[in-house]
Amino acid sequence: MNIPILYEDDDMVAINKPAGLVVHGDGKSDIYTLVDWVIEHFPEAKKVGEPITLPSGEIILRSGIVHRLDKDTTGVMLLAKTNTGFLYLKEQFQNRTIEKTYHAFVYGNLKEDTLFIDDPIGRSSNSIRKWTSGKDMRGASRNAETVVTVVERGKDADTGEVVTFVAANPKTGRTHQIRVHLNYIGRPIIADSLYTKRVSLLGFSRVALHAREISFVTLDNCKKTIEAEYPEDFTFALQQFEK
Repeated sequence: MNIPILYEDDDMVAINKPAGLVVHGDGKSDIYTLVDWVIEHFPEAKKVGEPITLPSGEIILRSGIVHRLDKDTTGVMLLAKTNTGFLYLKEQFQNRTIEKTYHAFVYGNLKEDTLFIDDPIGRSSNSIRKWTSGKDMRGASRNAETVVTVVERGKDADTGEVVTFVAANPKTGRTHQIRVHLNYIGRPIIADSLYTKRVSLLGFSRVALHAREISFVTLDNCKKTIEAEYPEDFTFALQQFEK
C-alpha cells in the first residue's frame, strides 16, 4: 500500500492516511492495517507503543501508534519509530499541546461563524458502535471540547442542498469526537452512515472528514506543522461545492 510520508526523523513520522485503512487489528479479522504497514516500512518500530491484550490472552500490536483516525477518515497522522519518540508524543497528547485541525462538509447551514462545543461524550444506549452527547448515554461519560469554525457556506451544485465546509479543532481526544459533536448540534458530517441516514452529497461514499493539519514538537525542540493534501474525493467535493 502506498501511504505518503509527510515528515520523518529518527524518532517519529507523519503520514497521510488513506480512507478504508484500519489503524490496528481487533483479533477478529486478518485485514491489512496501518500497523502492518508500519512493521513493513519501519521494522524497528514493531515493539514500540502499547499493545492490547484481549480477554482471550491474544496480544494485538499497536506498533508506533500514538493516536488514531477512524477507518474512513483521511489525513495526517503521527507515528512513533522509537519508544523515546512514542513517550514524547504521548506526553504532548496527554498535555493537549498538540494542535489538530480537521476539515469536514456538514449538512445544512451552520449559522454561527465559530462554535465551541463543550459536551461530554459517552457510549450510546442505542448502539454498541455509536457514541453520543446529551441523551441516550450509558455508563460513564468523559468531557469533550471541540471548536468548529465555518470556512465556507454553500450548496451541492448537483442537488442544490445547503452544505457548510467547516474546520474542527478538537481540544480533547475522544472516540468519534468530531462526528459526535457535529451530529449533536444537528449538523452531521456528510455521508457519515453511522450517525445519519441522510442521502450523501458532493459525491462522497465515506464520511467527509479529513485530518488537514497537525502541530507538534520534535525531540530536538522544533515545532512542526504538517499539512496533508486532500484525497481525490475531497478535491472533487470542493469542485462540486458552490459558495
